[in-house]
Amino acid sequence: MKVHFIGIGGTGMGAVAGLLRAAGHDVRGSDTAVYPPMSEQLAVLGIPVFEGFSAENLAWKPDTVVVGNVNSKDQVEVVAAQEAGIPLTSFPAVLGEQLLAQRHAIVITGTHGKTTTTSMLAHVLLEAGRDPGLFVGGVPIASGQGWHLGKGEEFVVEGDEYDTAFFDKGSKFLHYRPRTAVLTSVELDHVDIFESFDAVREAFRRFVALLPADGLLVVCQESAEAMALAGAAACRVETYAVVDDEEPSAELTWRAENLEYLKSGRVAFDVVGRGEQLGRFETLLVGRHNVGNVLATIAVAIDRGVQVEIVRRAVASFAGVRRRLELRGIAGGVWVLDDYAHHPTAVRETLKAVRRRFPKRRVIAVYEPRSATSRRRTFQEEFVAAFAHADEVVVGRLYDPTRIPKEERFDPERLALDLHRHGTKATHIPETAAIVKHVAGAAAPGDVVVVLSSGSFDGLHDRLLDEIGDAVVPARRADMAGVRGLLEEVHLADPQATDENFGHYFYLRNERGVDGVVAIDVVGEDAILHSLAVRAESRGTGFGWLLADVVVQWARYRGCRRIYLLTETASDFFGAKLGFRVVDRSTVSPAVADTASFRSSTDSKFVAMRLDL
Repeated sequence: MKVHFIGIGGTGMGAVAGLLRAAGHDVRGSDTAVYPPMSEQLAVLGIPVFEGFSAENLAWKPDTVVVGNVNSKDQVEVVAAQEAGIPLTSFPAVLGEQLLAQRHAIVITGTHGKTTTTSMLAHVLLEAGRDPGLFVGGVPIASGQGWHLGKGEEFVVEGDEYDTAFFDKGSKFLHYRPRTAVLTSVELDHVDIFESFDAVREAFRRFVALLPADGLLVVCQESAEAMALAGAAACRVETYAVVDDEEPSAELTWRAENLEYLKSGRVAFDVVGRGEQLGRFETLLVGRHNVGNVLATIAVAIDRGVQVEIVRRAVASFAGVRRRLELRGIAGGVWVLDDYAHHPTAVRETLKAVRRRFPKRRVIAVYEPRSATSRRRTFQEEFVAAFAHADEVVVGRLYDPTRIPKEERFDPERLALDLHRHGTKATHIPETAAIVKHVAGAAAPGDVVVVLSSGSFDGLHDRLLDEIGDAVVPARRADMAGVRGLLEEVHLADPQATDENFGHYFYLRNERGVDGVVAIDVVGEDAILHSLAVRAESRGTGFGWLLADVVVQWARYRGCRRIYLLTETASDFFGAKLGFRVVDRSTVSPAVADTASFRSSTDSKFVAMRLDL
């Protein structure tokens, strides 16, 4: 089938285009601009992309045209397709018809936790050898892309309640043919398309009704609205909840209890499922809400026949999703984290999780009201309680206020004033450049800055790191040429430093560009530090220690228990500056010994060292 995508650069559109191409279809698309990582993923797949929109883009005579929900009936290619008699469809419809019809669709839905739970469940099934399909609106850190065709029976899908297209105002998840589903929560959101909470309830009610009699609905007992909707399901219903000190209800199918926040950064907890003690589990994900997401994953994976021990190992190794407390860099001892939270519940849980993860540090929240809901005054009061979990809050300007009627607009200045009145230091600063100056001046070593936005926030993360100076940041694909250049310049050429392996590298960025490099590979609970290099003219400035210290902190943040390295001449440096100790190579785990770093350095002149975290 020949398929053309209008707006192929969007996360969902590009992902479905990739899935169809992997399934053997002829796929092309158009967009005004396509940015990394989507541009790179489409190029690797050989999917042609027309720059700009034009009727000529349909000259190749596709069999169908997929229309994104941002396009209107007057869009030039929409009009051209209709004039040519080419059928219009949406990406949710294509996903359901072409990719889910013959698979066991597991749809993860709810107001919160969809992206994380979807990504984690796919990871567990993949680790179990099930090779599932995946479609998710975020980017899992381990895989680097939010879709995978897979050949297994299961296909894990993030079910979004947002509308489908200008010609189909029903929710996207109504196209996904669920056989198994998770319902995490039901709250008011997307007020630009739902006129009331009753309309939201009706959308989820219609979704629950899609589950067949032999299906399964796993629902969070802590959400009263979700439980009410589950009562009408025709299929088997199982419940899950995180239990604190209270006695669990008799109807609870799955529970997590005895939560313990470990020094490693992991969260440990006991799981009881279907009346059986399943033992202790651990997760890298921070916060009580994420324990609930893990528990839902465990319930579905075990129901699909995955052995408990495989599930235990897999959830422990799940690294998370980009834009969910993602480390964007460390500068001057200040951590800068990025999070997608823009609903008051998500903001509250995210900041509480940061508090748990960094218990003795000052937390500065920087917020951009950008999503359709957060730009409206619907949750004006609720945001005050949510942001009270930060030590200081900076509220940016309302994104594109002209699209919101004046009487409905969220008031960022009022939020800052209300926070201040309730005892939380808060400032409203409209201009991004001024926010950068303010936060860079206010943040001290050890502080954690959490940037909360559903968009790019005018590149605030990188601008802030650059303002503080000598930032160590995770490399992106586009940075790898500079990384390789520096390594070659100091005669440490690293064959692993390919564009595809960008996720293993950090670099120190300043006015000279790439001034230092370090890499770290994660293997289960172990990490391997390698390729530490500093530009010749910058040696003696402490950059080597700074780079190594940042990746040690990052490994600890990732929940690693040990870091290994091999060195020929720098054992004194790593021992004195960072606390590494020399170990016999025979004591290294087989998984670490099998990494490229260890396999390529078998000469006895290399000393193995280990740091226990």
